[in-house]
Amino acid sequence: MLTISYQLEDIDQVAQKVIGAAADQKIWVFKGQMGAGKTTLIKTIAKAMSVVDPVSSPTFGIVNEYQTEEGEQIFHFDFYRLEDPKEALDIGIEEYFYSGKICWLEWAERVAQFLPDDFFLISIDSTSATGRTLTLQHSQNAH
Repeated sequence: MLTISYQLEDIDQVAQKVIGAAADQKIWVFKGQMGAGKTTLIKTIAKAMSVVDPVSSPTFGIVNEYQTEEGEQIFHFDFYRLEDPKEALDIGIEEYFYSGKICWLEWAERVAQFLPDDFFLISIDSTSATGRTLTLQHSQNAH
């Protein structure tokens, strides 16, 4: 487990640390309260990974697809508005999760029973108006 405390002005360096800590993990779960900065961190990570598409929270469409300069696909999920976890199955989340592509998940606790066994957990806590603490760990899903 790795803990990183930072100010928002240092988020570019933090994004690099998150990418390094993720190693080859494809499922990244971003956990934090509303307004903690999950989407802001994802946008910064996307920039660091050379994503060429505009990055925004897929609140209404559940999933956004991005391309990197190298042509890699990355999928960004936001399950906040999901009424029933089974709705996620209707969009084929299992196909995304086992595609070998990077998947960034916000509000993944709403589909916990469908998460792969192994994932990279990024917990974000707001410590002040501009301060954040991240806890990074490779997790095992306890169905």
